[in-house]
Amino acid sequence: MDIRFDNAGVDYGKRTALFPLSLALKERRIGVIGLNGSGKTTFARLINGLVKPTTGRVVVDGLDTVGDAGKVLGKVGYIFQSPQNQIILPIVRDDIAYGLKARGYDKAMIDAAVEGILGRFGVSHLGSRRAHELSGGELQMAALCSVLVTGPDILILDEPTNQLDLRNRALVQKTIASLPENLIVISHDLPLLEDFERVLLFDGGRLVADAPAAEAIARYRELAG
Repeated sequence: MDIRFDNAGVDYGKRTALFPLSLALKERRIGVIGLNGSGKTTFARLINGLVKPTTGRVVVDGLDTVGDAGKVLGKVGYIFQSPQNQIILPIVRDDIAYGLKARGYDKAMIDAAVEGILGRFGVSHLGSRRAHELSGGELQMAALCSVLVTGPDILILDEPTNQLDLRNRALVQKTIASLPENLIVISHDLPLLEDFERVLLFDGGRLVADAPAAEAIARYRELAG
């Protein structure tokens, strides 16, 4: 993973959502923390081009997120804070297949890939289920399968344990820990990030700490207290 921010910032009219910053991200697992409205989600969405910089540029593995937007979307997967809004088809198996159909895969390849990704996470039983029937943890797993089936190199997860009970939180945490993909995780769930290699802390649209997990989390606790 090689993500570079080159004086990249975001303004919405007169409001600055993210002040310009320059940094390089190469670690395999990076956490992003901060109070609500601190700029952390804007920062993460710059990486896959969901948000365009109004100043500077963002480059992902040599691809500009504006000029090479399509290629960046194929390289960077994003799971939103509310995965039920990300699953667009009623049946889980059909939703997972959707991205592969858009890429022109034939039926045999699609069927094999869908069964493979469901089996990878031990959730084959979810394939025939309706999305609105799933628990919070099951929705996260379905969204994860839908994104990872297309083979992104980098995965961004926005509050993956938000509003989950203890059992589903444990399921999602265990799954995240097992992922081989490069991860960027936005979370208020600080224990989830305790063993991450690097954690970025945002406040008021500014990057105020960039450190190993323990140091950044300690700074956040001081800031929030």
